[in-house]
Amino acid sequence: MQIRDTLQQKARGSWPAWLWRSALAIAALSIVPLGATLNAAPPTRATTARARAKAVETAGAPVKSYGSISAPITMIVFTDYECPSCRALYETTLRPMIGDYVASGKVYLVHHDFPLPQHKYGYEAARWANAAARVGEFANVEAALYGNQDAWGASGDIAKYVSGAMPGSDFKRVEKLMQGCSFEDQPGNCPLDASIEADRAMGTQIPVRATPTYVIVYKGRRLPAASGAVSWPILKQFFDSLLSQ
Repeated sequence: MQIRDTLQQKARGSWPAWLWRSALAIAALSIVPLGATLNAAPPTRATTARARAKAVETAGAPVKSYGSISAPITMIVFTDYECPSCRALYETTLRPMIGDYVASGKVYLVHHDFPLPQHKYGYEAARWANAAARVGEFANVEAALYGNQDAWGASGDIAKYVSGAMPGSDFKRVEKLMQGCSFEDQPGNCPLDASIEADRAMGTQIPVRATPTYVIVYKGRRLPAASGAVSWPILKQFFDSLLSQ
């Protein structure tokens, strides 16, 4: 009870409600195993490295993650590239986290697509991001999509900003993967849609009711999902409380 009481006293003073509830859940050991929702045991570092290499060399499953899978904390994020709140989370929280706790091996960040029907170009942007992920350019394209969201959200010219985010030779490979994937195509009619639909199916199980939604996993155990904005200083404080246990 001492850990629980200490967390409650600290968290209520500075954390959003979902963060201190999650901290108390960990302290009480009442969190749900990750496998109960995602139905997969965490792979080893060696198998992950082989999978990543294969994904880049072939048109297989796209790699949309940052950092080491062996990090003690995993943050799983479901977003829509045309969602303003997702852009805010990426620019004010995830980018500094990538440069700090992801780079130092404390957090493994995993992206999943959850395009919403009310966003005209959100699904098309996800296709471009998945194509870029297959040639190892996901990080650059994610930054370009969020950094130019207002522009391509108005014009629909996503290719312009994707092409500017990578070398020309890589963009040609991305264009090849996008062949036959026109904006008019309904979801499921493009080969790239399989990975997007797999992400959405996983999100439905969480369940994702709004974007962004994120799930934090600490040492293999999943905390309750949360959505909306959280600043990096607040999230960093929460991560530090987990790492100190």
